[in-house]
Amino acid sequence: MRERVADIGEAPAPAEAGAIAATPTLTLPLAAARTLHLAAQGLLAPPRRKATSDDVLDAIRRMTQLQIDTIHVVARSPYFVLFSRIGAFDPAWLDAHLAEGRLFEYWSHEACFLPIEDYGLLRHRMLDPSGMGWKYAAGWHAQYREEIDALLERIRAEGAVRSADFARAPGDKGSGWWDWKPEKRHLEVLFATGALMVAERRNFQRVYDVAERVLPHWNDARDLPPRADAERELLLRTCRALGVVRADWAADYYRLPRRPYGEALHALADAGEVLPARVEGWKQDVFVHRDYAALVDDAASGKLASTVTTLLSPFDPVVWDRKRALALFDFDYAIECYLPAAKRRYGYFVLPILNRGQLIGRIDAKAHRVQQVFEVKSLHMEPGVRMSGRLMADLRRALQRCADWHGTRELRIGAAPDGLAAALLAS
Repeated sequence: MRERVADIGEAPAPAEAGAIAATPTLTLPLAAARTLHLAAQGLLAPPRRKATSDDVLDAIRRMTQLQIDTIHVVARSPYFVLFSRIGAFDPAWLDAHLAEGRLFEYWSHEACFLPIEDYGLLRHRMLDPSGMGWKYAAGWHAQYREEIDALLERIRAEGAVRSADFARAPGDKGSGWWDWKPEKRHLEVLFATGALMVAERRNFQRVYDVAERVLPHWNDARDLPPRADAERELLLRTCRALGVVRADWAADYYRLPRRPYGEALHALADAGEVLPARVEGWKQDVFVHRDYAALVDDAASGKLASTVTTLLSPFDPVVWDRKRALALFDFDYAIECYLPAAKRRYGYFVLPILNRGQLIGRIDAKAHRVQQVFEVKSLHMEPGVRMSGRLMADLRRALQRCADWHGTRELRIGAAPDGLAAALLAS
C-alpha cells in the first residue's frame, strides 16, 4: 500500500494575527518587482551544492505546480524547468515522486504535476468539470457513458492501464496529434472527472488507475474544503508563487475563473497575507506575498538581486504568461513550436535566457543525444543588450552546463550575432 505522505484533507494553519497589516501603499522600482518574482520562483541565486531528490519536491512546492509537455528536442519541459532552478539532477527523481504519491497530476495551469497536499484545492474541478472547456469532453462523455463506465470497472477489477494497452482498429493509423483512440478519450474523461488518477509514468506515458487506489486516504465528505475556501487558497498560492501579483495576472496561474480579482487581493491584504504596493510606471496595484515582505527593502535598494544565469523552458512559469513577462521583463515571448515553420520568428523550441534578473535573449536548441552534441541553431540577443565580458562568461557557462546535463558535451552554435558564436565557443 502506498505510504501516506501528507494529511491532504487538513486545512492550512491560519496566518498569525497582524503578521502583515494592510499598510499604506509603497512604491517599488521595476527591478525590485523582478527580484521578488525571481526569489519566489527559486531563481534568485544559483544552486550551491549538488541537487538531491528533495530539491525536486521543494522546487515544485515553491512554484506550486510544474507544467507538463512532451516535446523533447531538449529535455522535456518539466525536467528542464527543474534544471533551471536546481541544476543538474536525475530526472528519475521526478518520476519517483509521482509514483510514490508525493505529487499528483491534474489540470491546473495546464496539465501539471502538483504537490499531493494540494489535491483538495483542485478537487472541485473534478467534481464539476463543466467549466474546463476542451479539457473535459462532455459530449463524448454523454455519448459513450456506458463504454466509459465499463472501462472504469475494468480498471477497478484488473488494475492500471496505459493508452498504449489499447490497439487501434484494423486499418486505423490515426492522423496526428489529438487523433486519439476511443479508449484514450475515455481515459481522459475519467481523468478529468477524477475517477482515474495518474499512478505513475512509464517512458513518460501516463499509467491510469482508479483514484481510490492511488489516493486511498482521501474522503470527499471529510476532506473537501468549501469551494470558496479552495479558490481563496489557490489565489494565495498564486501570490506566493509569483512573489508580486497584479489583479490582471491572478486568474492565469491556476486558470481561475475570469473575473476581477482586485477586491479579493485587497481582502488578502486586509488579512495580512499580502502587502499592497505600487511599481514605478504602473497604474495597477501590486501585492507582495507575506513570505517575501522581509526582502522588499533590500530589493528596492538594489542590495538584493538575482545572480542566476540559466536557460528557461518555453513552459516555465516566468514566461508562460506573455503579458506578465512583457510587463516585468520587457520580453515579448510566444511559444512557436505549434506554429507552421514559415510563421516562426525565432525557431521551434526557443529557450529564453535569464541573466542576473533580466531576460536578455533566446536560443533555438536541439540536443542530439546519440551524437552527444548540443546544437544552438540560432541565438538572438534582445535589443540594447551589451555583450560585456561578464555576460559572455555567464552565457558560456550556462550553455555548457545545459549541454553537460543533457549528456551532449559538445556545444555547437549556428546563427548568432557577429563574432558571438566564436567567442562563446572559445576555451
